[in-house]
Amino acid sequence: MHDRLSWAQSACSRVLRPLVRLALGLGLKHPHLEGLLRNLLLEEALRLWQAQGVPHPNISQLAVTTGLNRKDVTQRVRHTGESLPHTEQSSVARTFTRWLQLAAKDPAYRRLPINASPLEPSFESVALQASHGDVHHRALLDELARLGMVTEHGEQVELTAQGFVPAQDLQTMLAFLGDNARDHLLAAVSNTLGQQPRMLERAVFAEGLTQEDCEAIERVARQRWETLHHELVDQMTHASKGGQKTGLKRMRVGIYTYYEDERLREHDPEPEKS
Repeated sequence: MHDRLSWAQSACSRVLRPLVRLALGLGLKHPHLEGLLRNLLLEEALRLWQAQGVPHPNISQLAVTTGLNRKDVTQRVRHTGESLPHTEQSSVARTFTRWLQLAAKDPAYRRLPINASPLEPSFESVALQASHGDVHHRALLDELARLGMVTEHGEQVELTAQGFVPAQDLQTMLAFLGDNARDHLLAAVSNTLGQQPRMLERAVFAEGLTQEDCEAIERVARQRWETLHHELVDQMTHASKGGQKTGLKRMRVGIYTYYEDERLREHDPEPEKS
Protein backbone atom coordinates (compact mmCIF):
# COMPACT_ATOMS: atom_id res chain seq x y z
CA MET A 1 0.00 0.00 0.00
CA HIS A 2 2.86 2.37 0.86
CA ASP A 3 4.48 1.70 -2.54
CA ARG A 4 1.20 2.40 -4.31
CA LEU A 5 0.80 5.76 -2.55
CA SER A 6 4.42 6.66 -3.27
CA TRP A 7 4.03 5.80 -6.97
CA ALA A 8 0.84 7.82 -7.18
CA GLN A 9 2.52 10.77 -5.46
CA SER A 10 5.40 10.72 -7.96
CA ALA A 11 3.01 10.51 -10.93
CA CYS A 12 0.95 13.42 -9.58
CA SER A 13 4.15 15.43 -9.09
CA ARG A 14 5.12 14.98 -12.74
CA VAL A 15 1.64 15.92 -13.94
CA LEU A 16 1.28 18.91 -11.63
CA ARG A 17 4.70 20.45 -12.26
CA PRO A 18 3.73 22.07 -15.63
CA LEU A 19 0.53 23.37 -14.04
CA VAL A 20 2.48 24.91 -11.16
CA ARG A 21 4.80 26.50 -13.75
CA LEU A 22 1.76 27.93 -15.53
CA ALA A 23 0.22 29.14 -12.27
CA LEU A 24 3.36 30.95 -11.12
CA GLY A 25 3.88 32.39 -14.59
CA LEU A 26 0.40 33.93 -14.48
CA GLY A 27 0.54 35.14 -10.89
CA LEU A 28 -1.34 32.43 -9.00
CA LYS A 29 0.00 31.65 -5.55
CA HIS A 30 -0.42 28.98 -2.88
CA PRO A 31 -3.81 30.18 -1.54
CA HIS A 32 -5.32 30.13 -5.05
CA LEU A 33 -3.99 26.63 -5.77
CA GLU A 34 -4.95 25.28 -2.36
CA GLY A 35 -8.53 26.48 -2.74
CA LEU A 36 -8.67 25.05 -6.26
CA LEU A 37 -7.36 21.66 -5.12
CA ARG A 38 -9.85 21.48 -2.24
CA ASN A 39 -12.75 22.22 -4.61
CA LEU A 40 -11.55 19.59 -7.10
CA LEU A 41 -11.14 16.98 -4.36
CA LEU A 42 -14.71 17.59 -3.29
CA GLU A 43 -16.12 17.52 -6.84
CA GLU A 44 -14.32 14.27 -7.67
CA ALA A 45 -15.38 12.70 -4.38
CA LEU A 46 -19.00 13.53 -5.22
CA ARG A 47 -18.50 11.89 -8.62
CA LEU A 48 -17.03 8.76 -7.03
CA TRP A 49 -19.90 8.35 -4.58
CA GLN A 50 -22.49 8.97 -7.29
CA ALA A 51 -20.82 6.33 -9.49
CA GLN A 52 -21.28 3.90 -6.59
CA GLY A 53 -25.00 4.61 -6.47
CA VAL A 54 -25.00 7.26 -3.74
CA PRO A 55 -26.51 10.36 -5.39
CA HIS A 56 -26.25 12.54 -2.28
CA PRO A 57 -23.28 11.54 -0.08
CA ASN A 58 -23.27 13.11 3.37
CA ILE A 59 -20.65 15.42 4.82
CA SER A 60 -18.90 12.62 6.72
CA GLN A 61 -18.57 10.44 3.62
CA LEU A 62 -17.07 13.32 1.65
CA ALA A 63 -14.72 14.25 4.50
CA VAL A 64 -13.39 10.68 4.77
CA THR A 65 -12.91 10.34 1.00
CA THR A 66 -11.11 13.67 0.54
CA GLY A 67 -9.27 14.06 3.84
CA LEU A 68 -10.85 17.51 4.25
CA ASN A 69 -12.40 18.39 7.60
CA ARG A 70 -16.16 18.51 7.93
CA LYS A 71 -16.25 22.30 8.28
CA ASP A 72 -14.34 22.76 5.03
CA VAL A 73 -16.58 20.29 3.21
CA THR A 74 -19.71 22.04 4.48
CA GLN A 75 -18.45 25.41 3.23
CA ARG A 76 -17.52 24.05 -0.19
CA VAL A 77 -20.61 21.98 -1.05
CA ARG A 78 -21.81 24.34 -3.73
CA HIS A 79 -21.58 24.81 -7.48
CA THR A 80 -18.49 26.70 -8.60
CA GLY A 81 -18.75 28.64 -11.85
CA GLU A 82 -16.35 28.44 -14.80
CA SER A 83 -14.54 31.57 -15.97
CA LEU A 84 -13.22 30.05 -19.21
CA PRO A 85 -15.29 29.18 -22.30
CA HIS A 86 -15.56 25.55 -23.40
CA THR A 87 -13.68 25.29 -26.68
CA GLU A 88 -16.01 22.72 -28.21
CA GLN A 89 -18.72 25.39 -28.17
CA SER A 90 -16.61 27.90 -30.14
CA SER A 91 -18.30 28.98 -33.37
CA VAL A 92 -15.07 30.78 -34.31
CA ALA A 93 -13.00 27.58 -34.07
CA ARG A 94 -15.62 25.57 -35.97
CA THR A 95 -15.75 28.19 -38.74
CA PHE A 96 -11.98 28.28 -39.04
CA THR A 97 -11.76 24.46 -39.14
CA ARG A 98 -14.47 24.16 -41.80
CA TRP A 99 -12.72 26.77 -43.93
CA LEU A 100 -9.38 24.96 -43.46
CA GLN A 101 -11.02 21.75 -44.68
CA LEU A 102 -12.32 23.54 -47.76
CA ALA A 103 -8.87 24.99 -48.51
CA ALA A 104 -7.23 21.57 -48.07
CA LYS A 105 -9.33 20.23 -50.94
CA ASP A 106 -8.67 23.26 -53.14
CA PRO A 107 -5.95 25.78 -52.15
CA ALA A 108 -7.76 28.44 -54.20
CA TYR A 109 -10.34 28.57 -51.41
CA ARG A 110 -7.81 30.06 -48.99
CA ARG A 111 -9.25 33.33 -50.33
CA LEU A 112 -13.04 33.69 -50.34
CA PRO A 113 -15.57 36.44 -51.03
CA ILE A 114 -16.89 37.68 -47.70
CA ASN A 115 -20.56 37.77 -48.64
CA ALA A 116 -22.69 34.96 -50.03
CA SER A 117 -22.14 34.20 -53.70
CA PRO A 118 -24.36 31.99 -55.87
CA LEU A 119 -21.38 30.77 -57.91
CA GLU A 120 -18.78 29.81 -55.29
CA PRO A 121 -18.22 29.26 -51.58
CA SER A 122 -18.00 32.37 -49.45
CA PHE A 123 -16.98 33.14 -45.90
CA GLU A 124 -20.64 33.80 -45.13
CA SER A 125 -21.69 30.34 -46.34
CA VAL A 126 -18.85 28.64 -44.44
CA ALA A 127 -19.74 30.53 -41.26
CA LEU A 128 -23.43 29.70 -41.65
CA GLN A 129 -22.69 25.96 -41.92
CA ALA A 130 -20.24 25.98 -39.00
CA SER A 131 -22.28 28.09 -36.58
CA HIS A 132 -25.72 26.87 -37.75
CA GLY A 133 -26.71 30.52 -38.06
CA ASP A 134 -26.30 31.18 -34.33
CA VAL A 135 -23.65 33.88 -34.87
CA HIS A 136 -23.56 36.49 -37.65
CA HIS A 137 -20.74 35.86 -40.11
CA ARG A 138 -19.42 39.42 -39.70
CA ALA A 139 -18.89 38.88 -35.97
CA LEU A 140 -17.00 35.64 -36.67
CA LEU A 141 -14.86 37.33 -39.31
CA ASP A 142 -14.01 40.21 -36.98
CA GLU A 143 -12.93 37.75 -34.28
CA LEU A 144 -10.73 35.75 -36.68
CA ALA A 145 -9.15 39.01 -37.86
CA ARG A 146 -8.54 40.06 -34.23
CA LEU A 147 -6.80 36.74 -33.61
CA GLY A 148 -4.58 37.31 -36.65
CA MET A 149 -5.84 34.28 -38.56
CA VAL A 150 -7.35 36.02 -41.59
CA THR A 151 -6.66 39.13 -43.65
CA GLU A 152 -9.32 41.16 -45.42
CA HIS A 153 -8.74 42.38 -48.96
CA GLY A 154 -11.69 44.58 -49.88
CA GLU A 155 -14.64 42.27 -50.51
CA GLN A 156 -12.52 39.15 -49.99
CA VAL A 157 -10.85 37.52 -47.00
CA GLU A 158 -7.77 35.31 -46.94
CA LEU A 159 -6.88 32.47 -44.57
CA THR A 160 -3.42 33.24 -43.14
CA ALA A 161 -3.02 30.61 -40.37
CA GLN A 162 -2.40 26.88 -40.66
CA GLY A 163 -4.25 25.96 -37.48
CA PHE A 164 -6.55 27.47 -34.87
CA VAL A 165 -3.95 28.68 -32.37
CA PRO A 166 -5.31 31.94 -30.85
CA ALA A 167 -1.93 33.10 -29.52
CA GLN A 168 -3.12 36.71 -29.25
CA ASP A 169 -5.96 35.82 -26.86
CA LEU A 170 -4.79 34.55 -23.47
CA GLN A 171 -8.27 33.53 -22.29
CA THR A 172 -8.88 31.38 -25.37
CA MET A 173 -5.36 29.89 -25.22
CA LEU A 174 -5.96 28.93 -21.58
CA ALA A 175 -9.33 27.42 -22.51
CA PHE A 176 -7.69 25.23 -25.16
CA LEU A 177 -4.88 24.30 -22.77
CA GLY A 178 -7.44 23.27 -20.16
CA ASP A 179 -9.65 21.27 -22.52
CA ASN A 180 -6.87 19.56 -24.48
CA ALA A 181 -4.62 18.72 -21.52
CA ARG A 182 -7.62 17.56 -19.46
CA ASP A 183 -8.76 15.05 -22.08
CA HIS A 184 -5.21 13.82 -22.71
CA LEU A 185 -4.82 13.15 -18.99
CA LEU A 186 -8.30 11.66 -18.71
CA ALA A 187 -7.33 9.08 -21.35
CA ALA A 188 -4.14 8.20 -19.45
CA VAL A 189 -5.95 8.08 -16.09
CA SER A 190 -8.72 5.90 -17.53
CA ASN A 191 -6.13 3.44 -18.87
CA THR A 192 -4.13 3.44 -15.62
CA LEU A 193 -7.23 2.73 -13.51
CA GLY A 194 -8.21 -0.10 -15.87
CA GLN A 195 -11.40 1.49 -17.10
CA GLN A 196 -12.95 0.32 -20.37
CA PRO A 197 -12.69 0.81 -23.26
CA ARG A 198 -8.92 1.26 -23.42
CA MET A 199 -8.13 4.66 -24.92
CA LEU A 200 -5.44 5.38 -27.51
CA GLU A 201 -2.63 7.11 -25.58
CA ARG A 202 0.87 6.72 -26.99
CA ALA A 203 4.13 8.67 -27.19
CA VAL A 204 7.72 8.15 -28.40
CA PHE A 205 10.85 9.53 -26.74
CA ALA A 206 14.51 10.08 -27.64
CA GLU A 207 17.43 11.86 -25.99
CA GLY A 208 20.89 13.01 -26.99
CA LEU A 209 19.41 15.08 -29.84
CA THR A 210 20.55 18.37 -31.32
CA GLN A 211 18.28 21.37 -31.81
CA GLU A 212 18.25 20.60 -35.54
CA ASP A 213 17.19 17.00 -34.83
CA CYS A 214 14.29 18.22 -32.70
CA GLU A 215 13.10 20.70 -35.31
CA ALA A 216 13.26 18.08 -38.08
CA ILE A 217 11.28 15.57 -36.01
CA GLU A 218 8.67 18.21 -35.18
CA ARG A 219 8.27 19.05 -38.88
CA VAL A 220 7.49 15.40 -39.60
CA ALA A 221 4.90 15.35 -36.80
CA ARG A 222 3.28 18.56 -38.06
CA GLN A 223 3.11 17.28 -41.63
CA ARG A 224 1.59 13.96 -40.62
CA TRP A 225 -0.86 15.69 -38.28
CA GLU A 226 -2.07 18.03 -41.00
CA THR A 227 -3.11 15.07 -43.14
CA LEU A 228 -4.64 13.17 -40.22
CA HIS A 229 -6.39 16.32 -38.97
CA HIS A 230 -8.30 16.73 -42.24
CA GLU A 231 -9.28 13.03 -42.29
CA LEU A 232 -10.51 13.16 -38.70
CA VAL A 233 -12.52 16.36 -39.20
CA ASP A 234 -14.20 14.86 -42.28
CA GLN A 235 -15.13 11.69 -40.38
CA MET A 236 -16.26 13.57 -37.27
CA THR A 237 -18.37 15.94 -39.36
CA HIS A 238 -19.99 12.99 -41.12
CA ALA A 239 -20.52 11.11 -37.84
CA SER A 240 -22.18 14.10 -36.22
CA LYS A 241 -24.40 14.56 -39.29
CA GLY A 242 -22.95 17.98 -39.99
CA GLY A 243 -23.43 19.19 -36.43
CA GLN A 244 -26.87 17.66 -35.71
CA LYS A 245 -26.13 15.73 -32.53
CA THR A 246 -27.67 12.26 -32.47
CA GLY A 247 -25.56 10.52 -29.79
CA LEU A 248 -24.42 11.19 -26.24
CA LYS A 249 -20.66 10.72 -26.64
CA ARG A 250 -18.01 13.39 -27.05
CA MET A 251 -14.53 12.77 -28.48
CA ARG A 252 -11.27 14.69 -28.80
CA VAL A 253 -8.19 13.51 -30.71
CA GLY A 254 -4.92 15.40 -30.36
CA ILE A 255 -1.17 15.34 -30.83
CA TYR A 256 1.74 17.12 -29.17
CA THR A 257 5.52 17.48 -29.36
CA TYR A 258 7.79 18.88 -26.65
CA TYR A 259 11.54 19.22 -26.39
CA GLU A 260 13.95 20.96 -24.02
CA ASP A 261 17.55 20.85 -22.82
CA GLU A 262 18.13 17.66 -20.81
CA ARG A 263 19.70 19.77 -18.05
CA LEU A 264 16.30 21.39 -17.45
CA ARG A 265 14.47 18.11 -16.86
CA GLU A 266 12.73 18.04 -13.50
CA HIS A 267 13.47 15.36 -10.92
CA ASP A 268 10.91 13.55 -8.84
CA PRO A 269 10.96 14.45 -5.13
CA GLU A 270 12.27 11.91 -2.69
CA PRO A 271 9.38 9.98 -1.06
CA GLU A 272 8.61 10.99 2.49
CA LYS A 273 10.03 8.72 5.15
CA SER A 274 7.57 7.55 7.76
